[in-house]
Amino acid sequence: MDSPITRAEHEEFRRRMEEEHNRQNSRIKLLEEQTKQVTDIAISVRELALSVKQMAETQKEQSEKLEKLEERDGEMWRKVVGYIVTAIVGIVIGFVFKQIGM
Repeated sequence: MDSPITRAEHEEFRRRMEEEHNRQNSRIKLLEEQTKQVTDIAISVRELALSVKQMAETQKEQSEKLEKLEERDGEMWRKVVGYIVTAIVGIVIGFVFKQIGM
């Protein structure tokens, strides 16, 4: 049964093969576009993660700086209170010495 095919059969086969190639090419093109979109999303997510990481580090640094400032303000307040107490004690001692005649 190795009979040659007719020209019409050959043309029909060729036409169907071209249609199949066109369908496959269209599907490949769609897949390539989707792959590119997924890659773009992955890159964007990575950039976003890096940005969030930098923001977290910056926030940590700012928190540490704020803590130091708060400590410094507390230290200054303690010094001021210490000076005031020292001055009051000095005044009281001076007043007591003056009363006893020294």
